[in-house]
Amino acid sequence: MRALCHIDTIQEGASKGFELDGVHLFVVRHQGQVYAYRNQCPHLGIQLEWQDDQFLDADGCLIQCAMHGALFLIDNGECISGPCTGQSLKTIKCEVKAGEINIEWPLATN
Repeated sequence: MRALCHIDTIQEGASKGFELDGVHLFVVRHQGQVYAYRNQCPHLGIQLEWQDDQFLDADGCLIQCAMHGALFLIDNGECISGPCTGQSLKTIKCEVKAGEINIEWPLATN
């Protein structure tokens, strides 16, 4: 596991992008939980956000790809609307320990 940032870096209901060793990823704090994903839409492999740290829809209830509007569930990354419906974002194992968000690192290859 690798420390990514302090939990207070990301407000409840918000998201934040990171780049580690050339890998783009993002974290969402939602309903008291922390979720981490690779920043790559399964549709075209592009990054999801069009502005820094903007990974959520206007209501903050779903992850949204800015390019084609695909919508993903925050808790598991499954696409529920858009050109990649039925596919999922690649999850990154994460945990909060002693106030720090830690992610699996290096990432699994599958």
